[in-house]
Amino acid sequence: MAKTKAQKVVIFNDLKEKLDQSKSVVFVSFDSLTVSDNNDLRQKLREQDSEYLVVKKTLLRLTLDKIGFKDIDVKQFKGKIAAVFGYEDEVAPAKVIADFQKEHEETFEFAGGILENNLISAEEVKKLSGLPGKNELYAKLVGSINAPVSGFVNVLAGNLRGLVNVLKAVQESK
Repeated sequence: MAKTKAQKVVIFNDLKEKLDQSKSVVFVSFDSLTVSDNNDLRQKLREQDSEYLVVKKTLLRLTLDKIGFKDIDVKQFKGKIAAVFGYEDEVAPAKVIADFQKEHEETFEFAGGILENNLISAEEVKKLSGLPGKNELYAKLVGSINAPVSGFVNVLAGNLRGLVNVLKAVQESK
């Protein structure tokens, strides 16, 4: 059933709000997904504080024009279009979509995206999906900060171990 103009205005405003709130947006084109695959993808994205929304190309084009992205040619996207909004981590939506795409290569592909208010191509989104996420980077940072401290502790413990070994050798010789 066709949507009324009032319904389209609500969808337009909702889409505009989501684009304004998100740190990154990944556009994917797809031909056919089963309901269970679609629900599975939505659940995985929810766990990463991301949102998946299937959008009509015309409404997407109008919304992007309104917020200043006139360079995106939405008509070039094949099949149906979905926008994946990343609210917390810029990389998380691309990573989830890349993992999902491995299982659905023939029907699901990157179409482009928006990162830090800049347009990015499908190839750049693929590269983005290979980057570590925020939590992984935080873990690496903590490990890097902790490495000198743990090295220092090991050096001090080595001296104590050496002293204990010398004392043990002296005890065994007597």
